[in-house]
Amino acid sequence: MNDSKRVILAIAISLAILVGWGMIFPPAPVQQTPVAENTTDSTNTSPVAENVPSASINTQVALPTTGKVLTIKNAYYTAKINTAGGFLEEFKLNDYKENIDKNSPDVNLISKKAAEKAPLGIILNGQPTWTNASWSGPTKNVTLEAEPVTLTFIGKLDDYTITRKLTFSPKTYFIDEVLLISSAKENISQVRVAFTLATNSVAPNESTYNPTKFAYYNIEEGYTEIKKAGKLEDGFSSTQYFDWAAIDSNYFGIAILPDAFEAEVKVRLQDEDIYRLAFERAADVYPNQNTQFAVQYYLGPLSDVQLKGGPANIEKIIDYGFFDILARPLVIALNEIYKVVNNYGVAIILLTMLIKLVFWPLSQKSYKSMNKMKQLQPMMLKIREKYKDDKEQINKETLALYKTYKVNPASGCLPILIQIPVFFGLYKALLGSLALRQAGFIDFLPFTDIVWLMDLSSKDPLYITPILMGFSMFLQQKMTPAPGDPLQAKIMMFLPVIFTIMFLNFPSGLVLYWLVNNLLAIFQQWLMMRKQ
Repeated sequence: MNDSKRVILAIAISLAILVGWGMIFPPAPVQQTPVAENTTDSTNTSPVAENVPSASINTQVALPTTGKVLTIKNAYYTAKINTAGGFLEEFKLNDYKENIDKNSPDVNLISKKAAEKAPLGIILNGQPTWTNASWSGPTKNVTLEAEPVTLTFIGKLDDYTITRKLTFSPKTYFIDEVLLISSAKENISQVRVAFTLATNSVAPNESTYNPTKFAYYNIEEGYTEIKKAGKLEDGFSSTQYFDWAAIDSNYFGIAILPDAFEAEVKVRLQDEDIYRLAFERAADVYPNQNTQFAVQYYLGPLSDVQLKGGPANIEKIIDYGFFDILARPLVIALNEIYKVVNNYGVAIILLTMLIKLVFWPLSQKSYKSMNKMKQLQPMMLKIREKYKDDKEQINKETLALYKTYKVNPASGCLPILIQIPVFFGLYKALLGSLALRQAGFIDFLPFTDIVWLMDLSSKDPLYITPILMGFSMFLQQKMTPAPGDPLQAKIMMFLPVIFTIMFLNFPSGLVLYWLVNNLLAIFQQWLMMRKQ
């Protein structure tokens, strides 16, 4: 087998494996610490009195009946908050729709089912304060315009007074909280406080390429994520210093940012689709004195504009994996091109052309090397026929042939290897870029009213682009010197079919990138062939 062809075949198969592996085999779960069984006093009859998240969850629901629902609105979101403890019942994003339909509702990060778990609720010593405490608080709706607004909720639970100060900003998706706990007891008491969040999904129209997952960040471990396949149903907990912990997807997320204290983070996937997240810590409470806690919450889009320069390294929630260092500048370049052309489909095409132009000399070198190998193929076939029973002599004669004609069989593959990280960096950038969500290219099939590429983050509904991509890959292979080994040639010809099948459900923005890249490669090969 031709050494150069062997390397090319390995690269092609590796590309197929790298792209398809994540779809076929989910990543192995990280080491997890199961959440301990709840030890809350069994005399508490509230169905949701279990610590959040616990190992066994009662599917019944109990929400307070005395609270009033207030609406908090700014330019970015519309939230509904219950005065019985200050927990969220709804959180809609004003600028983001669930789908591309004209009458599509706004993205709601707190569904009715998730609201039953009281996101933004406080648990004190294992007791959910939204059901077990008596509360007083504001009674009027709030519309934020120029200045932040702080809402104060005061609750009584046993011998403790709980004061929650929630500050809402008119210009961000962050919510700041200062929690004060005082005790009427005569002696010092230790309390355990948990700050909670819950959501059913932060990935509207969830898919393999855009799953809801749990993620956290700290200095020691950096960015760490656990997907649904990571057995979140069993629960995960860890005690250390966290910058933040979140439930997120490619485009949206909800997060808790503790105030630089050691805490235990707990997360659990309940009832198949409800993610519950809690930060819990212990503290001493002195008689007639306030013990203060502080956290921040983020509920919103994973937008560089909103998160860059934010507290506690929250911008790290936007993560492109192994190719992060390459994907980030490519996202910036894509957005800068969009500012000029005002169409993300065109921006993808131009960015792909720009990358191809940068690597043009390397590709030229690769094609020249492959053409030299093509010229040597008749002589190599004669060597194989002459020494077909002596592999050692075949290798010896082949190396002598390379030396005589000054050909390096690997020189055609090295330029391709250099380009692969950039290609996958762009792949990750397009897959995880919020800008591509519901961004159109060609909204309707030309000369018809059939919806086509109206959302580059969704698959091509007509499968036109993946089929064209497969055909372009087939044409590209036809223009490439055929391998000397018939079996190898057949395997190479099957690759366009494999890639086409994989790309059928890919986001159309990714397919567009691969298609344009293939067409540019065909054009470059044609120029080389014409010149020769």
